[in-house]
Parts: sequence; structure tokens; C-alpha cells
Amino acid sequence: MLKTLGAQIKEYKNASIATPVFMLLEVLMETIIPLLMASIIDDGVNKGDTHHIYITGIWMIAAALLSLTFGCLGARFGAKASMGLGRNLRKAMFERIQTFSFANIDKYNTSGLVTRLTTDVTNCQNAYQMILRMCMRAPASLICAMAMSFFISPRIASIYLIAVIILGGLLILITLTAMRYFQQAFVKYDDLNESVQENVSAIRVVKAYVRENFEKEKFKKASANIRKLLVKAENVVVWNTPLMQFTVYSCIILISWVGAKMVVGGSLKTGDLMALLTYCMNILMSLMMLSMVFVMISMSGASAKRICEVLTEECALKNPEHPVYEVSDGSVRFDHVTFSYSATSETPVLNDINLTIQSGETIGIVGGTGSSKSSLVNLISRLYDVNEGAVYVGGKDVRDYDMKSLRNQVSVVLQNNVLFSGTILDNLRWGNKNATDEECIEACRQACADEFIQQFPDQYNTHIEQGGTNVSGGQKQRLCIARALLKKPKILILDDSTSAVDTATDARIRKAFREAIPGTTKFIIAQRISSVQDADHIIVLNDGKLDGFGTHEELLNTNAIYRDVYESQTKGGGDFDEGGAA
Repeated sequence: MLKTLGAQIKEYKNASIATPVFMLLEVLMETIIPLLMASIIDDGVNKGDTHHIYITGIWMIAAALLSLTFGCLGARFGAKASMGLGRNLRKAMFERIQTFSFANIDKYNTSGLVTRLTTDVTNCQNAYQMILRMCMRAPASLICAMAMSFFISPRIASIYLIAVIILGGLLILITLTAMRYFQQAFVKYDDLNESVQENVSAIRVVKAYVRENFEKEKFKKASANIRKLLVKAENVVVWNTPLMQFTVYSCIILISWVGAKMVVGGSLKTGDLMALLTYCMNILMSLMMLSMVFVMISMSGASAKRICEVLTEECALKNPEHPVYEVSDGSVRFDHVTFSYSATSETPVLNDINLTIQSGETIGIVGGTGSSKSSLVNLISRLYDVNEGAVYVGGKDVRDYDMKSLRNQVSVVLQNNVLFSGTILDNLRWGNKNATDEECIEACRQACADEFIQQFPDQYNTHIEQGGTNVSGGQKQRLCIARALLKKPKILILDDSTSAVDTATDARIRKAFREAIPGTTKFIIAQRISSVQDADHIIVLNDGKLDGFGTHEELLNTNAIYRDVYESQTKGGGDFDEGGAA
């Protein structure tokens, strides 16, 4: 874990090295000041040497200014290093997530990833700053102060040693107890973020069903769980201060009592006693700092582990050693394909699929809900890898292609149409960032989107809200289709992507496809028979198995499922979850 996080320090190594160096120098100056103060009292005040007081006082001021300077520099470089680490961790995680396959993404929920990129990174960067500054300053201050105390008076310094051992044991116990609660609390942040995310993204559904109170209670429960654990942790940590104060004051009383006797007896000077009292505070405050460092590290331990899970997650899909970069055509062949989302699953999602599709054909895919229609087309662009068999595109196994090159030639319009905040042109250019305005307009004409875009006051410069909330479902679908067409792909996949448009517009879109992109292989997943009946071939899936493959007329004569659904739809609007679908 430390190696993974340490690799993200990168360009902030110099700042990470400079911080503890300046902290050591600050401690050195602070250690010298009590000795100078003792010299002023013993060799200046007691002897009436004004010159010595002035000279030593100047040295004390110089030491204090140097201590302040070194402390400020340590704080500056520490902040730079820790903020830099946070920046690099966020960047590394975000870039890592972009490389994930669907199989990798399925392991994490969105709220968990958001927590890792925000709260967890903040915890780690705060802990890193504490480590660079306090983990160096506190031990160094303790060691230096303890050494100087033994140098002045071993008898009195033994009081420090006993206090340090007792207090150190108690602080370790407090830290270990608090650590358990902090680790549990930060995991609960996922539930809190999930509650907020679901509520905001689905606010229209919440209001439509008048479920505001339910959402409030869900958020309140998640927030209360975090509060409960953090309060438990703080109730343990709060013992740090009283224990520290009790130890400090006890040490001061003992030192004053023993030291006064030694001063009266002549075995200790008055200035040395004052220096010992100062070192007492340094030693015990160093322990206090160390305890807070341990608490911060314990708080960030769980966060660091969750960050490393993302950074070390191995992508389930990898490019071959010598990838193919050119896709020759849009032909597709499924060769005894069996697929399941989990390696431990007993029942495959797709079972022994054999299909051959020629380049330029239009293929309809129909079947009931859960018949694995989307799973089938996801294998074409290698969003998942098959468990058995192979999928061939352009005559080559998809696993032999460079994934970026393959996906650039396979445009997919998913069931969940997503638009991003920005203008219509900005969204369209997700398909081709270099597309001209004319190319965008032509793609929209083919997708039958131009007609409604022209009615907007700003037309193609109309702003789209995040998620496309200011356009209708049908408009969103047509914009997503236009975006896919701009890629000029060899294979176009429409995953139930015209379900929100009327049948007349659906027919016009399909007609435009036939005329404008005849060489592109088109896969159309649909529930309406009318959307696929003029396709070259139609695939009928049932429970992950190929139940039929042929033209509309052939399937009407040979496939019971297809025939039953066709008859139910022509008589009264049935779909593949009714009639013959099993």
C-alpha cells in the first residue's frame, strides 16, 4: 500500500524531502533556546553581567527567528507536498477508472468511487502532511529535549522518562481504540454519498411519488450512522488532553519540588531548573503531537486502503502484445460463444451462440426482458470478454484488436441515453471531436433530430443540461443516434434506442440508415416487430440461447415466439414479455 501511494508523490519529492529537513532545523533552534535562557539567568542575572545578558539575548532572538523561518518553510513545503499528493491521487484514480472494463466497473458503486476521489483523498493528504511535519518534528523534539535534560540533570530527567513511558502506553491504547471506530466511519460515507446521489439524480421521480420524507429519513439514517461512529471515536480521543495535562502538571510539580531541593543544596543552578521545566513541556507536547499523528494515520488508513484498491485494480481486458489496428469491414461472427458476468456463475448469460453476419447487413435482435440481447452486442465491441468461443469482427478475433481502434469502428447507442452538459454541438462531437457543423447537421438529419433542433431559439447552440434533462426521451435518443453516426463506424448498434420515438419517426430513421450508410453493419435491438421486420435477418433470443435466425417471413413460419409476439402486436400492442416469450 505504501509503495502504491508513494509512487504518486512524483514531482513533489523535493518538497517532501525539504519539509522534514526544515522541521529538524526548527527543533534544533527550539532546543538551543532553553540553554541560552539558562545561561542568561545563571551567568548574567545572578552574576550581574549585563553584557552577557545582551549578547545571549541577541542569540536567543536569532534562534527564535530562525526557528520561525524554518517552521514557516516546513509548513509551506509540507502543504505543497500534501496537496500535490492529493492532486496526483485523484488524477491517477480517475485515469485508472477510465481504463476499467465493464467487468471492473461492476465491482464498484458510483458513490463508493466518489468517496474515494473526495473524502478518502482528503484524509490521505492531511495524514501525509502530518507525517512530513509532525512525524519528524515530534520524535526529534522529544529526543533532543530528553538528551539535553539528561545532560543537565540525569536525576530529574528520569522523571521525564517514567512519565513518557506511562503516557506513551496510554496514548497507544487510545489511538488503537479510536482507529477501529474511524475505519468503520469512513466506510459509511459510501452510504451517505449514495443517498445524496440517488436523491439528486432521481429528484423528479422522488417528487412524482411524493417520497421526500422517505429520502430524508434515508439520508438521516446514513448521516446518523457516521455521527455515531465519529462520536465514539472522539469520545476516546478526547482523553488525550486531560491525560496530557495531568502528566504535564504532575511533572512540573515533581521537577519543581526535586529541583528546588537541588538548587538549595547547590547541585543544580536556577537557570538549569528553568531549562528543565521548558524541556518538560517540549517532551510531553511531543508525545501529544505523536498521538494526534497516530490518530490521523488511523483515520486515513481505511481511506488509503480504498484508494489502493482502485489504483491496483487490474483491468479485466488488455490489449494483445501485437494488436491489430485496422478493422477491415463490418462482418461479425459468433463462434460457439458462451458468456457469463461472473466466473463463479453456474448458469451462463449466453449459451453456445453461433451466428454469421455479413458486412452491411441490418440485423434485428428481439427477445423478452432478460434474454441477453444487450449482453450479445456488448461482446462485439469487447466491452466484456467471452468465457468460451470467440467473437470475430472483420474476420479477426476481437481480442486481437487494439481496443481503442475496435471501439472507434463500433458505435453503440445504449439503452440508457446519456447527454452531457454543454451545447448540442458539444454533445454531438463526442462522436467525432473534429466534426464540422455541416457534418453534425447531416448526422442529425439522418437521425431525424434536425427537425426539432431547428425549433429551438439557439438551434445547435442550445444548452443541454447534465443528463439531458431539458429534452424529451425521444429527442435524447435521436441526439445519441446522431452522435453515434458521426463516428462513421463500420458497425452501428442501437440497443432499444428508438423506444421513445413514434413508429413513423422510427421508420424514417431506418430508411435514412439504408440510404446514407448502406455499408455499415447495423444491429437493432427492439421490442416492436415493426422496428426490425424489414431487417436482412432477425435474431430471436430466449433465455440466453439462440431461438431463431432468419428473415421476418421465415420466422413467422418457423419460430413460435416470434409469431406469437407478432400476432399479439398486430392485434393489440403486445411485446416480447407477453405471448410466446418464456
